Amino acid sequence: MTKFNWNIEPIPGFSCIQMKRDIQAKIYEETKDMTLEQRRERTRQESKSFREEARRKEEGERSKGGQE
Repeated sequence: MTKFNWNIEPIPGFSCIQMKRDIQAKIYEETKDMTLEQRRERTRQESKSFREEARRKEEGERSKGGQE
């Protein structure tokens, strides 16, 4: 199991709980009038888009090699 030892300083004025609530409210507004099948399709598309972006970033980092 991977253990992380992150020593990250808090960002003044930033609330991750508020960010979560804002994102949830945005998603709710975007989906409140959708059928279950429409919401499922939206989730599939969002997931696909996220995976593709992550793959592109990973490939970009691999292509850099240790050139930095």
